[in-house]
Amino acid sequence: METPKRNTNRSPRPKLWTPVFVLIVGLALFCFVVGQAVNAGTSVYIDLRGGTALFSGLLAAVFSIAAGAARLVCGPVIDSKGRAFTMTIGAAFLVAGSAGPLVSDELSLFVAYRILQGIGFSAVTTAAATAAADVLPYSRLGEGIGYYGLGQALAMSIGPALGLFLVSTDAPGNLYFGCACISAAALVLTLFCRYERNPEKLPETSVFRMRWEARQHEQHDAAISPNETAEQAASPQKGVSADEPGTDESIPRGIGRVLEARAVPGALPMAIISPAFGFGIFFIGLYGTSIGIGNAGLFFTVSAISMIIVRLKSDTYMDRVAPIKVFGVSVVCGIIAYLLLFASEAQHALFYLAGIFYGVCLGVSMPISQSVAVKNTPSNRWGAANALYLLATDIGIGLSCLAWGAINDIFGFAVTLWCVIACIAVSFIVAWIVYPKEEENPTP
Repeated sequence: METPKRNTNRSPRPKLWTPVFVLIVGLALFCFVVGQAVNAGTSVYIDLRGGTALFSGLLAAVFSIAAGAARLVCGPVIDSKGRAFTMTIGAAFLVAGSAGPLVSDELSLFVAYRILQGIGFSAVTTAAATAAADVLPYSRLGEGIGYYGLGQALAMSIGPALGLFLVSTDAPGNLYFGCACISAAALVLTLFCRYERNPEKLPETSVFRMRWEARQHEQHDAAISPNETAEQAASPQKGVSADEPGTDESIPRGIGRVLEARAVPGALPMAIISPAFGFGIFFIGLYGTSIGIGNAGLFFTVSAISMIIVRLKSDTYMDRVAPIKVFGVSVVCGIIAYLLLFASEAQHALFYLAGIFYGVCLGVSMPISQSVAVKNTPSNRWGAANALYLLATDIGIGLSCLAWGAINDIFGFAVTLWCVIACIAVSFIVAWIVYPKEEENPTP
């Protein structure tokens, strides 16, 4: 079913912060904190247990591969079984993976723990992103996605710091006790996320409610239609989260069921700009240390603050300005950030100034690209759309880390920084080509 159409007035603006949206944002925050905490703390824990850096690197790769593979599966599951179902199962996996070391801390078992953590993290965050889009008023969808991303932004600061703090306590296993408790809290929150059973309580212009109302009208029309077949009349209705039954168009076959092609305009530019964030996550600290920066970690604090600020102001540009213009601003800020990093070897203060522009680039490019991916896709395929968008981000960050490491070892940071700048510039060219024109965006 295509997204239903409804005429809406811009005034008064529909309510954004409904109880269910607040719940989803909180749930996402918990899961992102756990993901960041275990990623930051596991390598330290393995070192304390006598493991090698190579084994820690292997565990990081296992987590990334498991999360990426799970996204391919989660999209169709979210669209067919429902958002709450996927979030609950994912949170249970996350609890199991976080609590596993408390039962047995044999190093050989950590591969299994990281697989469980990756699957759980991927399932919850993909389903939560889809649920957030479901419950938001369509006219404020982009703005709401920006606010939803605050959970991820806060987790970038809270998660690593919490993980490193817990693993430094006595005993280091407190890392997994703390993460298991937070995961359990997320699991409890999923049990209250039941809007799929009560869509009439959602904002009138939320796509989930409009699809539900359209289905009610279809059922009513079918009931009074003399041409309605017994089979159609008896078709079970499991809620609007399910794929439309009985048609090849509504239930894609093969690879199309896993990868939603209509989300590519949002996912492709993100895959190309993500290497800039991969460098930031894995190499900014090393670069800062190499040029003599005393407290390179302050870069992330500055960037997180600027990211939070720009997302809090998202109502001024999301859904009101053409997506390509918004993405263009993020590209300009990204290029400025890396030019400042390039110049910070001579003037260290520029290193921290770069964090401001880096945070704006990250804080703007991610929600606008996700908004494009979602809006360009029928609402009954939003799970697959979010899965493709997040998978593109994972791939862009993951593969670039290998490339940046190799380039840096051979040519040094100067060449690597220029390569990052090139990726940012190319992402705008790609966005210019694939972003749908403003008048072509589907409306609810």
